[in-house]
Amino acid sequence: MNQSLFFTLDTHYQDTAGLIAVHVIPHAQGLALIDCGPGVTLPVVLRALAARGYTPAHVTDVLLTHIHLDHAGAAGWWAQQGARIHVHPVGAPHLLNPEKLLASAQRLYGDAMDQLWGAFLPAPSERVLIHSDDEVFAIGGQEFRALYTPGHAEHHIAYLWQAVCFSGDVGGVRAGGLNHVRLPTPPPEVHFEKWRASIARLRAADFQFIAPTHFGVYAKDAHFDLLERSLDAIVKWLETEMPGEPSQEIFRRDFGALLEALARADGYTPEQMKIVEAAGGATVMSADGIYRYWKKYRAA
Repeated sequence: MNQSLFFTLDTHYQDTAGLIAVHVIPHAQGLALIDCGPGVTLPVVLRALAARGYTPAHVTDVLLTHIHLDHAGAAGWWAQQGARIHVHPVGAPHLLNPEKLLASAQRLYGDAMDQLWGAFLPAPSERVLIHSDDEVFAIGGQEFRALYTPGHAEHHIAYLWQAVCFSGDVGGVRAGGLNHVRLPTPPPEVHFEKWRASIARLRAADFQFIAPTHFGVYAKDAHFDLLERSLDAIVKWLETEMPGEPSQEIFRRDFGALLEALARADGYTPEQMKIVEAAGGATVMSADGIYRYWKKYRAA
């Protein structure tokens, strides 16, 4: 793959390299961004674009894989500059009026909300475009395909472009290029059966490389092998852990121990594990997403 056809900006979220990417595709009329990072990283993204000779006016389109704050927090700002925002129809109302989304995030992050994520501005309705499943669309002569890929979030889209799949979070979290992929599993929409179906769908699709938002570019099949290995390990552990009906606190503790063991087994150093933790979501939050999934779908 000629990676000069697109480039990746590191948002240096929380002053750390390799956490949140903004993938950038030049086209005939300007630039398309795949995810845009949270509002708090916008100054870093603008400086990185300026270093390549681009201004905000060059950004014509922002393709959101989903509307979680680490992927879509700056989308409203870009829309207000004139960019078109591409999104799943379920996510679109939250871009127009983010109050409900922000209230939910406020309950999770409390006083740290602004410091962690920055502003999430509303997008003008005329700048928001929704895509149907398997829709093919063009931007500046470049062809994209939108695939609905639930599992991490019900409103998740993976975008296919040339030989690359921009996988958002459905492709997992991978730090430092090492052979370990973590599943980001925050509440409330984690669903492992749907996640497996999304992986199978992407495996069958015609591309060679996968570019997750967290972080890097990898060979397709080897990456999915690692992702499914982690998914299998979590499901196997759940089927052992949950019959004992652990409290949520005990579940959080045990799940954290599992994630640490899986990462260490794949050679991660403590420093690399911190990066994966930050990119994949706090262990407590990830545990709560899985705990909710089990109670809602498996124990029902």
